[in-house]
Amino acid sequence: QLVESGGGLVQSGGSLELSCTVSGFTLDQYSIGWFRQAPGKDREGVGCISKIGGSTNFEESVKGRFTISRDVARNTVYLQMNTLTPEETAVYYCAATFTTVHNRCVLDMGDYYGWNYWGKGSLVIVSS
Repeated sequence: QLVESGGGLVQSGGSLELSCTVSGFTLDQYSIGWFRQAPGKDREGVGCISKIGGSTNFEESVKGRFTISRDVARNTVYLQMNTLTPEETAVYYCAATFTTVHNRCVLDMGDYYGWNYWGKGSLVIVSS
């Protein structure tokens, strides 16, 4: 099970941190990814943290603004989002996969990459 928290309303240029708490498995067993779906748009990958060594990958548009960290003892992954824009208003989801490629997580949602476990999402609204 994955449960997101921390969503809400933030002004443009502001920051917000989301949390994803997992149960039934550990962060050493599964990599965790963050995805978002804006109104009327497809779901897209934001960033992920690998189960092996905690390396991260990010979608190009959020590089330098978003960070992902994890607390293995608390089974929780964090998505810190800075300098948010109204276009980033979306429901943010965390997901889990057993698959890594060269020990890294991959944001591709294709079947091979196995993002099979999903939280229910947390709404982030960025006001202009």
